[in-house]
Amino acid sequence: MPFDETLAARIRDALARKKGVEEKKMFGCICFLLNGHALAGVWKDRLIARLGPDEGEAALLETHVRQFDITGRPMRNWVAVEPEGVEDDHQLKAWIERAVKFVRTLPKK
Repeated sequence: MPFDETLAARIRDALARKKGVEEKKMFGCICFLLNGHALAGVWKDRLIARLGPDEGEAALLETHVRQFDITGRPMRNWVAVEPEGVEDDHQLKAWIERAVKFVRTLPKK
């Protein structure tokens, strides 16, 4: 199943004013990078977000959130948010900002 283009467009809109953003298609999904680091993306119909160790563990307790796992080995510090968790733009932007907060702590590539 290809990724949800509508969700990808919404992520583009949420990141439109941020500097250092790129996007790449990889592993059957689209990924958005900030300063060379993976930030967020779309896997099938889900938002995937890189939150870091502390925020990532806490997010797993939230509704519509699970570990991001496409190979049988969950990706550390990444979560997958079901479509119900990003139905409106406010929800989506909140997830994007959480990911941006973590990725900005990483050294620029």
